Amino acid sequence: MASLAEKLKNGQTIVTAWSGLAVPILSELLARSGYEAVTMDLQHGQHDLASARDAFAAMSGLNAHRIARIPVGDFATASRLLDLGAEAIIAPMINSAKEAQAFADFMKFPPMGRRSWSPHRAAMLAGQDVETYFQRANQDLLALAMIETKEAIEALDDILAVDGIDGVFVGPSDLSLTLSNGAALEPNSPATAKIAAEIASRAREAGKIASIFCLTAEKVHESREAGFQLMAYGMDMGLFSQAATDALKACKP
Repeated sequence: MASLAEKLKNGQTIVTAWSGLAVPILSELLARSGYEAVTMDLQHGQHDLASARDAFAAMSGLNAHRIARIPVGDFATASRLLDLGAEAIIAPMINSAKEAQAFADFMKFPPMGRRSWSPHRAAMLAGQDVETYFQRANQDLLALAMIETKEAIEALDDILAVDGIDGVFVGPSDLSLTLSNGAALEPNSPATAKIAAEIASRAREAGKIASIFCLTAEKVHESREAGFQLMAYGMDMGLFSQAATDALKACKP
């Protein structure tokens, strides 16, 4: 199976489910349902290293790509998640080239970065020996910097120029908050969409991957048209809650 990086760099678009519940079988079920990728959220979700580890294992062999979002500034956790089998890491609140470089250093092996060596479990889940994993890691494992502040937008070209940053991930909620100086939470507003599309365009011009969190299915289609390739849509808590509500409603007289 082609790697997540190969698919995105070849122009494919992928929708990833978003997992905030630290229950590995739920991530497995999302993968079994047909999602091409599932993202474990360690920033705002309930996941930790143990639940992400078990979710990655549960997804192994299901042809769904393993992604994780780390807490703000916790780049050491990025390396640990890679060792556990993550194929892409989303790092929130990357506001400068310096922060982007720090993130990339934990994501890439020398000479591109400074990642420490011990990917034995990751190689196992990838179906590779450690030598093959080492040869492919810097190109196959994606470092996605979240762009969600005015500072990040101003520094975007410098962030994109960092060797080892493979792309960006737009967080529309925080983006709308910072653009309005905290006056409004409007992730689906035309103004937020316009800025997001500009970020995608600049990322693509730099030869990097553009990705985004979507709150509606319509936003997935809109984002794809705007040049985004990786779209997050479908949070486990909401999906299972809605399914339970629909099931009960169908049973009422």
